[in-house]
Amino acid sequence: MTTYWPWWAGAIGLALVTINYTLITDRSFGVSSAWDRVLHWRSERRFEKQEAEFADGRALEEAFAAATAAEFGTHAVPSHPPKATHDDDRDIEPVAARVRPAPLVTQAALLLSIFIGGWLAAISMGKFEVRYDMGEGFSRLVTADPNVMIGVLFAGGILVGFGTRLAGGCSSGHGLSGCGRLRPVSLVATTVFFGTAVGVSFLLWKVI
Repeated sequence: MTTYWPWWAGAIGLALVTINYTLITDRSFGVSSAWDRVLHWRSERRFEKQEAEFADGRALEEAFAAATAAEFGTHAVPSHPPKATHDDDRDIEPVAARVRPAPLVTQAALLLSIFIGGWLAAISMGKFEVRYDMGEGFSRLVTADPNVMIGVLFAGGILVGFGTRLAGGCSSGHGLSGCGRLRPVSLVATTVFFGTAVGVSFLLWKVI
């Protein structure tokens, strides 16, 4: 029989993970976005290098001036471009800081930590086992054939990925981080996530 943590211990653990990630990185916690960026690590690294190159406002201004001159001629570039005031910096910089994603290495470390943490938990409880199904109950409900089970899990993974991109986030991003910040879109998305899960579970176990 599978044993789980008490609900309150799991809730405290998830809360601590979400709070610490937000405090350390100043970003929203999300697994699907981290996975997407790690898969496209080459382009993400290129973007990070470009951001670092133009982190200085003066360098960015000069780059814009050079690009404008190359495209439209030097007459299109003002000899004395207006300088941003202190108030402008105050209005613009915090917005830019919020929209920039966490560093790629941070999100790679997040994914690796999830894998290692799950592996260590299974090892410590003596329950580590390579399986191709989701347990005996699921196998009895769907099929005991491992080949068919792999196909079912693969198709389910594709649907989960499609739904995640369609919703703009997964259950960790919306359910943990978004709902914790009382974002309306996350509240709606999480309601749909778990409402659908409850409905499908009831259909499988009580009706079919």
